[in-house]
Amino acid sequence: MLDVTLLGTGGMMPLPNRHLTSLLVRLDGSSLLIDCGEGTQIALAKANLSPNPIDIILITHFHADHISGLIGLLLSMGNSDRREKITIVGPKDIEKVVSSLRIIAPQLPFKIEYIELKNEKGILNIGKYNIEYFKLKHKITCYGYSILVPRLPEFQLEKAKENNIPLKYWNKLQHGEIIYDKENEKTYKPSDVMGEEREGLKLTYLTDTRPVKIIEEMAKNANLFICEGMYGESDKDDNAKEYMHMTMKEAIKIGVKINPKEMWLTHYSPSEMKPQKYLEEFRRTLPQLFIPKDGWHKELKFED
Repeated sequence: MLDVTLLGTGGMMPLPNRHLTSLLVRLDGSSLLIDCGEGTQIALAKANLSPNPIDIILITHFHADHISGLIGLLLSMGNSDRREKITIVGPKDIEKVVSSLRIIAPQLPFKIEYIELKNEKGILNIGKYNIEYFKLKHKITCYGYSILVPRLPEFQLEKAKENNIPLKYWNKLQHGEIIYDKENEKTYKPSDVMGEEREGLKLTYLTDTRPVKIIEEMAKNANLFICEGMYGESDKDDNAKEYMHMTMKEAIKIGVKINPKEMWLTHYSPSEMKPQKYLEEFRRTLPQLFIPKDGWHKELKFED
């Protein structure tokens, strides 16, 4: 199960009831944060969530509304006696940027490991997570991310018996181990006891971009697709093009093409005081669309 909380939905500047961009994903006791705009700590507290289990922080790009809350968050984690390593992932110079911000927090009681993204797209395996990254089109280098949770094939009892697999090996084979039995001089593989591959979970998150083809490729088959929809007003198309953002209508066009199981918009312009007013209109085109507020929460579960 993947637990998803949209902590902040605002772009550019915070509003009284809207924090800046941030998303928290939880899996088996571990937490992953995407972006850390101003107010992220407050948003976590409002959602009754602790920053302490955060193991991985993914930064989309280096504009302040996406990273300005990071140092305060790291300080709070340090003051809460955290000692475990944190991995921070982001565009080229991520270590340099975070180190510059840490001039006001030079000492932390935990190690920070940095992963710098340089390619157009790729995949990272960090802890419990498989993370796909892909470059977007913004005024500065910006990445989108997909969080993938693979699902083990189903254990086949009859198959294990037919292949005469000793009971003591079942659990290890079920979890992907290849075992050599010295006594019987036999090698047992997971395929000896497991069924066919099963569909896992996929969450795709992107913001601060113009519509580009790679989005359709990387967000395909998403259980949840969270996408920038900065402007809903029809007269803001020129603003979106000038500042390299995406309108709600442009985001929905992508949603129609890839048909995710569920789609959320985020990163609203400060001029969009009530973005939810567009929901009824847009749902005629994409029924699985939502226009969430801060604190929006969902549990993604494997389908039977």
